[in-house]
Amino acid sequence: MKIKPSEITPASLFSNRRRLLNSAIALGLVTAANRVDAYTFTAADISKRSLDKTLEANTYKEITTYNNFYEFGVDKSDPAKLARHFKTAPWSIKVSGECDQLGTYDIDRLLPKSKLEERLYRFRCVEAWSMVVPWIGIPLSTILKRVAPTSKAKFVEFRTLFDPTQMPGQKRQILQWPYTEGLRMDEAMHPLTLLATGLYGKPLPNQNGAPVRLVVPWKYGFKSIKSIVSINLTASQPQTTWNHRAPNEYGFYANVNPAVDHPRWSQKTERRLGDFFRHPTLPFNGYQADVADLYRGMDLTRLF
Repeated sequence: MKIKPSEITPASLFSNRRRLLNSAIALGLVTAANRVDAYTFTAADISKRSLDKTLEANTYKEITTYNNFYEFGVDKSDPAKLARHFKTAPWSIKVSGECDQLGTYDIDRLLPKSKLEERLYRFRCVEAWSMVVPWIGIPLSTILKRVAPTSKAKFVEFRTLFDPTQMPGQKRQILQWPYTEGLRMDEAMHPLTLLATGLYGKPLPNQNGAPVRLVVPWKYGFKSIKSIVSINLTASQPQTTWNHRAPNEYGFYANVNPAVDHPRWSQKTERRLGDFFRHPTLPFNGYQADVADLYRGMDLTRLF
C-alpha cells in the first residue's frame, strides 16, 4: 500500500531526534555481568553505522498502520483496527528456566522506567518491506542480568500472550499458538537487541506489540516477537513459530542475508515503506560491522 504524501503527518515532536540519539550514545549501553561475562559488549562494540544519523525515520502513521501481527489478522491493516481495545494493563512476564531469579514479575518491576536505561534507538527493521523506527527501549541484556542466568543458559525463548478473546487471529490455526521465538544467548546479550516499550516518544501502540516487544534489528521482523508474557532461559535451542510452520522457508536465525533467497521470492532487494523504488538489501540489514562476528565460521546459507 502506497501512502499518499498528503496523508502523512511528520512527527514534529522528534524534530530533535538526532540530538536525543547522540545523548543516548553518550550515556553508554548496559553490559552483561557475572556469569554472562562471555557475552559482554560495550558501547564501543557498536559502530557509527549502527546508529547512522542519516537514517530518516518513517512517520508515526506509517509505522502504526502497516503491521504484521497475526494475532490480530493477516492483513497489514488488521492490527490497527482490531487491537484498539487490547488490554495491556496489568501485565506480567514469567521468567523461568536456567536462572536464579525465577518468578512472575509485574512489567513495571521487571522493566523499571529509568533515564539511564530507556532511550531512543533509530533502527532499520525489515519484513516484506523495510522501515526506520525510533524505538524507545531497554537493552535485553539489562533484564537478563537482573534474572541471573546460570552457566547452563544457552538460549532465550519468548512467548506471546495467548488470549483468543482479545486476539481474534488466534481463533484461526494459521500458526501454532502461542507465538514463540528464540535467540542464542550471545545474540540476546548484544546491545542492539532491545525490549521496546515505545516509539516516537510515546508508549508502544497495541498494534506494534504493546506493552513490550523484542527488537533485533539485524534479523527479519518475524523474529521480533510482540506482547511478551514469558522469558525462558534454556540449555537447548527452542522451537520457534515460523520455523515450525515452514522450516524450509524460515530458519532459526532469520538473519537478513540477501545471498539466500526465500523459496518463493528473492531477498536481494527491499522496498522501504513509503518509497516506490526497491533498493539492494544489506547483509545483516546494515549492521554487519556489529554482529557478523557472532556467526564467524557458520554456514549462513544452511543456518539461515
